[in-house]
Formats: sequence, structure tokens, C-alpha cells
Amino acid sequence: MSKRDAHAWAGVDAGKGHHWAAVVDGSGVTLWSKKIDNDETAILTALAEILELADTVHWAVDISGTSSALLLALLAAHGQQAVYVPGRTVNRMAGAYRGEAKTDARDSYVIAETARHRRDFATIDVPAQLAADLALLTAHRSDLVADRVRMVNRLRDVLTGVFPALERAFDYSAHKGALVLLTRHQTASAIRRRGRARLTAWLTNRAVRGADAVAAAALEAAQSQQTVLPGEDVAAQLVADLAVQILALDDRLKRVEKQIRDTFRDHPQAAVIESLPGMGPILGAEFVVAAGDLTAYADAGHLASAAGLVPVPRDSGRRTGNLHRPKRYNRRLRRVFYMSAQTSMIREGPSRDFYLKKRSEGCRHVQAVIALARRRASVLWALLRDDRLFTPAPPSAHAV
Repeated sequence: MSKRDAHAWAGVDAGKGHHWAAVVDGSGVTLWSKKIDNDETAILTALAEILELADTVHWAVDISGTSSALLLALLAAHGQQAVYVPGRTVNRMAGAYRGEAKTDARDSYVIAETARHRRDFATIDVPAQLAADLALLTAHRSDLVADRVRMVNRLRDVLTGVFPALERAFDYSAHKGALVLLTRHQTASAIRRRGRARLTAWLTNRAVRGADAVAAAALEAAQSQQTVLPGEDVAAQLVADLAVQILALDDRLKRVEKQIRDTFRDHPQAAVIESLPGMGPILGAEFVVAAGDLTAYADAGHLASAAGLVPVPRDSGRRTGNLHRPKRYNRRLRRVFYMSAQTSMIREGPSRDFYLKKRSEGCRHVQAVIALARRRASVLWALLRDDRLFTPAPPSAHAV
């Protein structure tokens, strides 16, 4: 190049093993386009080459997760800031350019061009140590919960095939005593041979709460089935193994949740977040991870919009007031507000009163919960802005 540009736009199509970066100037001409290994040395080499192309480089990536973590950290370390261009936007913008090919080089060019034309994309901030720790812990907890749901469903399916009465007798997703029972007794004949007294004593020795009620329910189920079904012995072994795994997984979940709780309470505004009814340490940690820096939201409406709690109009001609649910929003942030709204409306208080008010106005359950979640987003934003705890009665104007 004979002349250094004032501005350039770099689009990065991020991947697990490698990235592809393309740089365009103010007129859309490609200045640089190369494959970059997801390695510190390769990224630093490419970064130095790109920064030589212009006085100011505007970065854009299509993935803000683990695949681009090293890239984003190195950009932040060199004073560079990147914006997030959603994959849906990249896919739609690709149709505005010539050709139908789908390559990493073309995708990175489209990302750069999209960032050049639009200046309203969200900036990606490298999380602080606390937020990074919570992100890893909450993601790990979600994986463990998903594994537990899968194993419970598998256990119930196997048990239904050989002992349907016992499968109906307990809710295995929430009954620890029933799982302890299955580690040793899985068939009707085994439970009948054991008897109620000995079964109760066996459960009591293993610290099962309500051991007599568990033994009575199991014996009643065993008395209702006298037929031995094919594959009962193998199914019993599988059920016992699954029950042991679920109990071990419950212990792992308790340890992870304690770690999340302890880590979250190191956050400077943890007490403010937890003061809002329905926001415990787990949802509070997920909120910190999903929302990021609160200064990124100009007001409560921006926070609610990011969570997908603000309807978007789809008007045409004389058709107005046609509001629909948005398609582009932070799913994790929406889940935090939705789940906290569901929890808070169970107990007496402002949240339940607001929910019942919406129901009396003709809203269905889901509509009322979303309206409550929207209201709670505004309340939480105000609490964090003022750094004060939630109180059922609103503060006086003088105090504010």
C-alpha cells in the first residue's frame, strides 16, 4: 500500500481451530484476508499486520463464546474493542453481495462490511475474573442439570418396562428416598421378600426421610404386580446403576451450587440483586453472566429489550399496533427474568399483586408472567443504579 488509511473494518469469522479475518477500507475494498490459527502467536502476528493497515481498526466477530475467547482477550490487551454481529444478521446480509458461495473468507468479508455499514452493534467486553468464573460455573451446572434430567428419564423408562407400579409410586426427579430404594431393591419380588419392617429399617439406616412411608408405598406397588416380565434381572441392574449415578450427580450439583453461591456473593452488588424477591444466588449469578456491565444499558428499557421483554411492532400501511415477540434477544437474560418472575409470584407481595392484576385484566398466564418480568427488569435496573436494596414499599421522593 502506498497510503495508510484512517479507518478500516476487520471482520472475523471465528472458529474452534482457526479464524478467518478480512479487512476492508471505507469504500469496501478488501485490504487483507487470511486464515488465522486459534493460537496466541498466530493471532498476535495477524493483529500486528492488520493494525499497520489503518490508524483505527474497527473489529467485528460473529461468535462471542469460548471459540473467540483468546482472540477477544488479545484484542482487549492491545486496546482494541470488538462488536458482536449475530449469525442471523450475517446470513441475511450475505444475500446482498454477489455470488452464492459459502466460505470462511466470504463470511468474514460480510461481517466486516456489515460492521462498516451499521454502527449499532453491541460491544463485546472481556469479562472480569469474577464474571468469567461465574460463566464457567453456571455453564457447568446447566450441563449437570441436563445430564440429571436425561438419566431420570432413562431410569423411569427402564423401570416402566419391568415394574410400572413402582415407577408410578414416586417422583424420582425430586424424591431422594426413592432413588436410595432403587439402589438395592428394583423388582416386586425383592421388595416383597424384604418386607415392610426390614425395608423401613434398611432405609432408616441410610438416612432416608420418611422411611416408613417410602417402604409402604414400595410394598403396595410390589403387591399389585405378581408377574415377572422378560429382562427383569438386566433391567434391575440398569435401574440400580442409574440410581447410583443420579445420587452421585446430586452431590456434585450441591458442591457446584455452593461454589456458585460463594463466588456470586463476592460481587459488589450481590446483596442488591438477591434482595429482589425471586432472585437467589443461582439466578443472580446467571444475571451477572448474561447482563454483563450494567453501564451498557442506557435505561431500564434497554435492559428489558436485551432480554426480549419488549414487543416489536410489525405494521404495514393502515395496519398499526401489530405487536409481536422479538426474535433477536439474549435468551439467558430472558430466562433469568422469566424464572425469577415465576418464583416471586408464588408468595404474597408486590410481584403476586401485579400478576393477579394482569390476570384480572384478561391476560393469559404467560402474558402476565412476561409483563411481570418486564416490570421486574425496570425495578432491578433502578436498584443497581442506585445501589440500594429492594423494599416492598417504594421509597419516598425525598429519599430518592
